Amino acid sequence: MFIPCDRGGDTAAPDFKGFTLFMPAVSVGNVGQLAIDLVISTLDMTKVGYFYTDCLVPMVGNNPYATAEENSTELSINAEVYSLPSKKLVVLQIRSPFIKNKYRPFCETLLSWVKSSKCARVVLLSSSHAYQRDDEQLLGTPLRYLLTPDLEKAVGGHMKELNWKEMEKVAAYPGISDTDKVLHIPGGGITKLLFTESCSEGIQMAVLLKFCSEGDNIPDAFILVNYLNEWLQLIKSEVNPSSQWKIPSSWRLLFGNGLPPALF
Repeated sequence: MFIPCDRGGDTAAPDFKGFTLFMPAVSVGNVGQLAIDLVISTLDMTKVGYFYTDCLVPMVGNNPYATAEENSTELSINAEVYSLPSKKLVVLQIRSPFIKNKYRPFCETLLSWVKSSKCARVVLLSSSHAYQRDDEQLLGTPLRYLLTPDLEKAVGGHMKELNWKEMEKVAAYPGISDTDKVLHIPGGGITKLLFTESCSEGIQMAVLLKFCSEGDNIPDAFILVNYLNEWLQLIKSEVNPSSQWKIPSSWRLLFGNGLPPALF
């Protein structure tokens, strides 16, 4: 459930009608979450509320996008909403894993909010295990996309102009039958469920994902967010777009602090 920020006693819900919603899947390497961090930080998006749910592990921490000492002590929780009205963008950032067996209730609540807020479309940033690709997926780019039927009508032609590669379906029973093919996104968290539910609900959704492995996934995040930018042109891309994304202050702590010099 969306809860707007209390700003001077004003708790009126912001208007997201016609906005595009960006959100990550909590997936392998946290690539979607890192890419969303870059979007929020670079576009200097304003926090407008929280997404209250019992489907995520509870979490609280300092402001991940702090720019000065004054705002570094602001608290952040596991699911927050940011907005940029000038570009008609709203972002849901998720910072903790899902509680077991809570995928479906979360997806139902999320899609209900998307409908009630009248968002125009949803863009889900995700990732999938590189080691579980089939032979066809090993060829060419490690980036893939998916479109629900309702969004396919609107932007399918543009994706073909970009020469993007749609996520392949794989054999349901490898080595036994190659005729039955299914959508398989190992390591993708809620990606497949949220996509199939959006198809059923008539919601316009795009999934952008990258095949990757666990480790230092910052390079994967830059590749994924550049992929997003190729389509929606969030920042100018005449020069190297990677140099234009603003790295949030919290990334200094991704791998913890260095060893204290006193140990040596």
